[in-house]
Amino acid sequence: MEPRRLNRPMLIAGILAAMVLGLLIGVAAVADRIFGAPDPKTIATSSLESMRAQNRLIVFAARYVSVTSSRQSRLGFSAERTLILPGDVRYEVDLSKLQPGDVRWDAGSSTLRVTVPDIEIAGPQVDLASAREYGNGRLMTTIFGGEDRLDQANRAAAVADLRKQAMAELPMRLARESARQAIQRSFAMPLNAAGFDKAKVVARFASEKETADPSYIDRSRSYNEVLEEARSKRAAEGTR
Repeated sequence: MEPRRLNRPMLIAGILAAMVLGLLIGVAAVADRIFGAPDPKTIATSSLESMRAQNRLIVFAARYVSVTSSRQSRLGFSAERTLILPGDVRYEVDLSKLQPGDVRWDAGSSTLRVTVPDIEIAGPQVDLASAREYGNGRLMTTIFGGEDRLDQANRAAAVADLRKQAMAELPMRLARESARQAIQRSFAMPLNAAGFDKAKVVARFASEKETADPSYIDRSRSYNEVLEEARSKRAAEGTR
């Protein structure tokens, strides 16, 4: 997995767009505070509509490489084809799925709780220009045919493998953390700009268990820290 190489400008642009929209809402909220004492619920509702207008937010992207082989035998002859296929995957949040009931303001703890739609995977978008194929058994495929079937089987298996890699625990955790941070910033900035400095924003995914303790977000790690942990674990396993 190469999470930093794919569409980094697109990823940064998506997060910056969320932050800019949040800031614009904050400016409007400041004006409301000057002229009419804003309500946190009103600010949160404006933020919600702004987030929904973005439609889809790309929160993470990665490139994977799949190596698959297919074999065919007939009348004592055999042929094998191996395909090395890279593919790009985007991790997105469909913000249009956010509903008013997903955003709740708790006045007692000054906490805005946001239930975020689950991460969706777009792709894989295979890179055929970088694909490599190797094989043997040309005699069999020349006599009996079947080379196209081997190639089709490899490509189908490779796409399935790329998607399986994309849905592994580590990249999904990185994507969720990136989404969580982007959405929390987008809702927190207007509140802070309007003078609600002590307001907290807690974002959780619909598939996660709800917690009454917003501090668990403060203890979450960045995806750079998660990657470093994975590297250290692999290094430790290699020394055994």
